Amino acid sequence: MPVPSETTADFIRKRAGKTTVTNVSSPTITVYRPEKPNGTSVIVAPGGGYAFLSAVHEGTQVCEWLNTLGVTGILLTYRTPTRDESAPHQKPVQDAQKALEIIRLHATEWKLKGDRIGFLGFSAGGNLLAHLACDRSPENYPQDYDQDAQKQRPDFGVMIYGGGFLDPADPMKLKPGFTVPPDAPPLFVACAGDDGTNPVAATLLYLEYKRQNLPAEIHLYSEGGHGFGMRENHQPINHWPARCAGWMDSRGWLPTMAKLDTSIRRKENELKSITQQLAAFGCADDLPLFMREIAKVEARLTSLKASQKTSNPQVIQQLETHLTKMRAAVDRMKLDMSKNTFDPAEFEAAKSALVKLQAERDWLQQIQSSPAAR
Repeated sequence: MPVPSETTADFIRKRAGKTTVTNVSSPTITVYRPEKPNGTSVIVAPGGGYAFLSAVHEGTQVCEWLNTLGVTGILLTYRTPTRDESAPHQKPVQDAQKALEIIRLHATEWKLKGDRIGFLGFSAGGNLLAHLACDRSPENYPQDYDQDAQKQRPDFGVMIYGGGFLDPADPMKLKPGFTVPPDAPPLFVACAGDDGTNPVAATLLYLEYKRQNLPAEIHLYSEGGHGFGMRENHQPINHWPARCAGWMDSRGWLPTMAKLDTSIRRKENELKSITQQLAAFGCADDLPLFMREIAKVEARLTSLKASQKTSNPQVIQQLETHLTKMRAAVDRMKLDMSKNTFDPAEFEAAKSALVKLQAERDWLQQIQSSPAAR
């Protein structure tokens, strides 16, 4: 790492606190395991203007909060300061990419789902996330963005008061070359309205997501300023963790045994309903048999009524009763068939979803009962 300029050194002297970290030449990850993991993990990238890292209220405390959700928190100490470089995010993005590779490599060993790795960034960490998730420029991906490079992308992102990707010439636009690609991961954004240009950046990023019809959620609060992280300043913006947890839950990244049991019961009931429809649909096979039997009884009745010598009122009455019942059964079959909405593809999809839910439950039960999980 190059020696920081006097301007950066002065920035660090004035802004860095007792719990901040700087002069990181060897990036690291620290894994915070919950007591009952659910397989989801989130890399946490503190802010600090690419000069230092606010490692507690935007780092360790965030990982501890994630643990309460059953999420494995992974604190990333990326290289800094890089503030003097033309692309200050470049080295931190490389560090984040390597972290994602390492986590996916060890996913089975660490009891994690390799397709449920999120990235949560504050301030400069949010800028890092924006470039990691969206920016496909050569400075972030020297090679073409191919299948291997997708392993370096998070499965979802959480950006808290991030910015720094607006056009300096027109701060109401994203900077030239920065776009949201069609495969950008789902995004949660929270920011205060009195946080400089960051609410503009958050809004523009959200609008680009919606333009691409990509899943995103944004929360803009009237006040709150910048850099609050997990600190309580008694303002509505301090509820962002609850909003974020709700979003993660709605996306299926916070499974529990109880939730999976409920989902399994719901899917079993859905399959039962489809099976009942299938049974009604199966009546179509019986319908021709009933129609042929009705024709036979009608022919016999006609014959008996035409023959005065062999006519037997009791037999005729029995045949007429039987005929009435068969005609009523045919009418019910036709009505059931008219109401039938059975779709074989829907049936197979429901079965597949149930198998997946049951497998997820078995996996969750296994990792939560393993001593290594604790």
